[in-house]
Amino acid sequence: MPEREIYLLSPRALSPETIAVAFAKTSRSPESFREIAAELSDESSAKFHEKWVVGYGHASVAEHAVLHIAFENVSRVAIETIEGNRLASYTEKSTRYQKWGMDDFTIPPELDGHPLRDEFVNAIRLLFSTYAESLDPVKNLIVERSPRRENESAEAYDRRIRSQYVDRCRFLLPAAANANVGMTATARVIEMTIRKMLSHPLAEVQQIGEKMKEVAKAEAPTLVKYAEANEYAMKAGQEIGNWGLENRDWGLENRDWRLENRDWRLENRDWRLENRGWRLGNGASDWCSLIDYDREGEDKILAAAIYRFDEIPYANALAYVKSLKENEKEGLAATLLGKLGRYDVPLRELEYSTYTFDLVMDQGAYAEFKRHRMMTQTPQRLTTRLGWTTPLLITEAGFGSRYEAAMETASNVYEKLHAFNPDVAQYIVPNGFNRRALAQFNLREAFAFCQLRSAANAHFSIRRVAQKIYEDISRVHPLLTKYMKLREETWQSVEENYFTRV
Repeated sequence: MPEREIYLLSPRALSPETIAVAFAKTSRSPESFREIAAELSDESSAKFHEKWVVGYGHASVAEHAVLHIAFENVSRVAIETIEGNRLASYTEKSTRYQKWGMDDFTIPPELDGHPLRDEFVNAIRLLFSTYAESLDPVKNLIVERSPRRENESAEAYDRRIRSQYVDRCRFLLPAAANANVGMTATARVIEMTIRKMLSHPLAEVQQIGEKMKEVAKAEAPTLVKYAEANEYAMKAGQEIGNWGLENRDWGLENRDWRLENRDWRLENRDWRLENRGWRLGNGASDWCSLIDYDREGEDKILAAAIYRFDEIPYANALAYVKSLKENEKEGLAATLLGKLGRYDVPLRELEYSTYTFDLVMDQGAYAEFKRHRMMTQTPQRLTTRLGWTTPLLITEAGFGSRYEAAMETASNVYEKLHAFNPDVAQYIVPNGFNRRALAQFNLREAFAFCQLRSAANAHFSIRRVAQKIYEDISRVHPLLTKYMKLREETWQSVEENYFTRV
């Protein structure tokens, strides 16, 4: 009998394209991977990809070519597009543990020669200077409340308290702030990313796409050779927007949808909706709305679990579950989830129930939320029109008025930029402003998200979101969600303990 072998086709010896061909050819060749690879050259590999990947559309072959791309000093606006693919791995410079310098930002190319450029730069510098000046007051408050432990080194102490003050001050950082991100992905995903970036409305993102293509072609020249701007992607958003706003009456016959005849800041009513419970204390929770879910979700999950381990049709399994008494369903649920350990992943059968949420959270929280790629997310553009959040420590450190003044400046400049270009206006929006996003995910992903993002070391902004999502799902599907392991905290207590306003 042939001896079993497991080995690497090393990227130090073979190019990504050659490795991809070696794996692809095994479907029709009896030779070993080593023998196939030994017969290949970069030229023959390129010809293979031209024929099979480009010519016949067998794009899955490109998934065997893996590239590692480093992006440095790109805006956080651009990073959202870079990180927009599910099937890739990313590591990003953290706003919780690192500090930003005064010049660490991008000026959108669209503002070159534009009269708003200087006002944009001045507003960005105000945000950065306010950020820099807020660090010490908030740090001093943390030092007062969390003194250095006996025998704790200065370095260890700094590491321990750093996130406690830096992650409060990060609310001031605008989306123009630069960051670094490392991306590991297959050539297929890289090509999709390049197409998306070349089709993006922002010039910075298009420029990054061009450079990304140039860099990727050095390693996988054939597999990204034909990555070009996608006309469909470029026009779809514009046309959908026009369909909704210009080509049909949106039901507001007697009122202009864009509020042109009325001051956007709603001078005759409080813009921050103080009398509607938008602030803390009134129990308002319309910032997190469960707008759709599967009413039979729990039954479907239990039926799928039976289906997996039995030999009956799914319809029979579902009928059986529906016939059970409530205590019997509880027993079945305990069998399915009762033995889950803290780090165990539930069975995939939990994916048969989905939930759709309409969410409003600060941009800093969304930066963490978007990393959960096993869900469908539709974020709206960054805006200042949904108001901002204020961390409690900023206020307690005596920095509240400076913070609010900076946010007001950003909001005013945003409106001017928005009139010029709504996409470019995003660059001025600080992390502390709220953002709206639609998200759909299954119960298995809800387990992963709620448990991870409610942990003690998670940022308080995302803990608030995780706790509220958990509360809403557990209200409609209590049988299974009771096996989620969350810490003893509620979204209301997070608001009370960490925010002056939300």
